[in-house]
Amino acid sequence: MYHQFSSGAIVFSLVSFLVRVTYLWKLPYENEFSLFSSSLAFLPCVVVLAKESLSHPLCNDLTAPLTLKQPLSFCQFNGSVCCNSHEDLKLQKQFKAVNVSGSCSSHLKSLLCSKCDPFAAELFRAELESRQVPVLCNSTVSSHKSTQSLADIDFCTRFWSECQNLSVTNTPFASQSGDGGNSTIYEIWKSRNDFCKTFGGSSDESSVCFNGQAVSFNISKATSPSPSGICLEKLANGSFLNMEPHPDGSNRVFLSDQAGMIYLATVPSQGSREVLTIDETNLFLDLTEEVHFDAELGLLGIAFHPDFLRNGRFFVSFNCDRVKWPECSGKCACNSDVDCDPSKLDSDDGATPCQYHSVISEFFTNGTYVKPVEVRRILTMGLPFASHHGGQILFGPKDGYLYFMMGDGGSKGDPHNFAQNKRSLLGKIMRLDVNNVPDAKAMSQFQLWGNYTIPKDNPFTQDKNMLPEIWAMGVRNPWRCSFDSERPSYFICADVGEDKYEEVDMITKGGNYGWHYYEGPLPFNLSTSSKTSKNSTKITNPIFPVMWYKHSDVNQKEGSASITGGYFYRSSTDPCLYGTYLFADLYAGVIWGGAETPLGSGNFTSSRIPLRCTSDSPISCSSDTDSSSSSSSSPPLGFIFSFGQDNNKDIYLLASSGLYRIVRPSRCNFHCSLENGTSLVPSRQPDRSPPSPSSSQRLHNSPMSQLGTSSLLVR
Repeated sequence: MYHQFSSGAIVFSLVSFLVRVTYLWKLPYENEFSLFSSSLAFLPCVVVLAKESLSHPLCNDLTAPLTLKQPLSFCQFNGSVCCNSHEDLKLQKQFKAVNVSGSCSSHLKSLLCSKCDPFAAELFRAELESRQVPVLCNSTVSSHKSTQSLADIDFCTRFWSECQNLSVTNTPFASQSGDGGNSTIYEIWKSRNDFCKTFGGSSDESSVCFNGQAVSFNISKATSPSPSGICLEKLANGSFLNMEPHPDGSNRVFLSDQAGMIYLATVPSQGSREVLTIDETNLFLDLTEEVHFDAELGLLGIAFHPDFLRNGRFFVSFNCDRVKWPECSGKCACNSDVDCDPSKLDSDDGATPCQYHSVISEFFTNGTYVKPVEVRRILTMGLPFASHHGGQILFGPKDGYLYFMMGDGGSKGDPHNFAQNKRSLLGKIMRLDVNNVPDAKAMSQFQLWGNYTIPKDNPFTQDKNMLPEIWAMGVRNPWRCSFDSERPSYFICADVGEDKYEEVDMITKGGNYGWHYYEGPLPFNLSTSSKTSKNSTKITNPIFPVMWYKHSDVNQKEGSASITGGYFYRSSTDPCLYGTYLFADLYAGVIWGGAETPLGSGNFTSSRIPLRCTSDSPISCSSDTDSSSSSSSSPPLGFIFSFGQDNNKDIYLLASSGLYRIVRPSRCNFHCSLENGTSLVPSRQPDRSPPSPSSSQRLHNSPMSQLGTSSLLVR
């Protein structure tokens, strides 16, 4: 059921309704889920995104658009834009310096103002190249659009026709001139074909072009059928926290538990009705001696280097106890730089301040087994409290840098406001270069927390008041983030709330997600005892969640809730789920699907999706105490700790009751009109050096099935 908004809370304009929803102050929560995005008033009509854009709203520098209190005076954008008033004035001065009149005047103005469009990154192909002129719509360029309704839009030809005698001096075209910018457009490019070959492009299935007006979306195009439900099969008992596909592309995966053990497992093909197999006699890595394991602490993340098949490098994120392990030693995150004195902090759950540490370690393997010998300590940080440590690590699919998700360090309400402190790594998402070892000068200059360097394009490298590791800030406890495999600019994180809301955030370069000033879509009720550091950020443009839910929506008695982030579904197994962002709640044992409408807009609506377990599951989904579970009822999942994904993009649920895989909807009698109904042929993936049958054991008959509920019952 989709959330419905009251007219008193939401203000629509005729055009902006097509793309954005404007939030004012309060929303009534009548049903389960909500859609949020900052306001945006558009110029009239626009070029359309036909299928999937490369990016949601992003500016040329890959940061999120600003939310203005007043409209720009020259470019006439209002609400969410990529220019501030100073940049708008600069564009106005540039326009006046050209001294152009007539119809070319309006074309040039719109072209200059395209830098302010909230989709400027897409118009300028910012993730692919550096250009001064947006891609101009050119109908003569072949297009693979699913609809040709706007094929007659040819701004490139119109611009050439009206502006070919324009001097390129003081225009974005000046950089293309070889004579210092004194020539006209005609003198440089000679013909419309040459001009449009240089600057033209089409609006196709994966990009937009500029037609002289602001970007909007085609909402008339039919969308895929909504899923009627999710069908699961149970492949293993036991409790796991992380699942990573083997980089060799095979049907093997790495599984880790919170206690500190990493296993190499073989996943059966879809439709085989077989269970997951694991070689327990040949553990991939055992870190149980180093890892401190309790409700919120343990082995929290694993990541394989993008070039793992050649260099054998992989990374593990875990927590340690300095009392039990001498090598667990690092700088305390509560320190004078952030106006925090650890001696004045109370013990937390029996632990002294910074007794526990967050660690990222690098390991090496030359095959399927590695001795627990650390190659390099990437980062070590003492934790002021015993909760909210995030801990996930991911390599960016395009940039190859390591992203590290860190919570606010714990304690109710983030009393020291670490999440907004410029000098703290708590409550942040970090971006690290682990390919270059820092020298002593870099270690001193940046006061690094370990053996990594800072990517040059990190957002705060030029700000001496900000730690350069920071990619985004203002998060409470990010629990499971992922990059969309088809659109890498879609970096999604679920962030665990405190009082009322759980949220899903679209993470962007330099973004501030509001905590502890905001929780979900509303201001957070701060404690009067909260401290504000001189290094605290003055939050002016918080980025609000794209989806959220209230605690009472999932547990009306206790109000307990804790979000678990997932993935955009990109498998062919269930075509009705394709493109849906899946996430869950730890306690509720339910899954939601987020649909972006229109595609590429950054607008999401979310709803619960019914769950069933197929009657022919390799392992029965019924619990020992519940024999009523069937293909028509929700399986007793227990706590949903995490999601996993294999090399086929199939999605898995990692729960306290076992490991589950999403299978074809028809196996649970769910209807999907896109499913062909034929039997699924098991995939023929290369199975490189799998565990031998003699050493592999069926997991549901093995000691692994006796693993207890490992985890994260308190976030």
